[in-house]
Amino acid sequence: MPFENGSVIFLPQLSIKGGAELLFDGVKKHQVTLPCQPEPWDIRNLLKWIKQNLLKERPELFMQGESVRPGILVLINDADWELMGELDYKLQDQDNVLFISTLHGG
Repeated sequence: MPFENGSVIFLPQLSIKGGAELLFDGVKKHQVTLPCQPEPWDIRNLLKWIKQNLLKERPELFMQGESVRPGILVLINDADWELMGELDYKLQDQDNVLFISTLHGG
């Protein structure tokens, strides 16, 4: 469904895995309703929202600038976000977004 000005976006599955969930109080799966805003929701705005609303500690381990840190894979509806436009991908109602950390301590 194309973005309609002022529409709410519901993400039935926003998942964080690979150890990154520890930064989110150990919660791996979230159902998220993004509020109305004047411009369409994109991944850039989603990351800002996640930082303000879900991320509980050490944001520098999840984000770098306005993006995710290198080593965190992002999948949108099971497709690599690099194929979808990365930060500029316009979220659609019912999208599934998955963040997987490939960074592991030793």
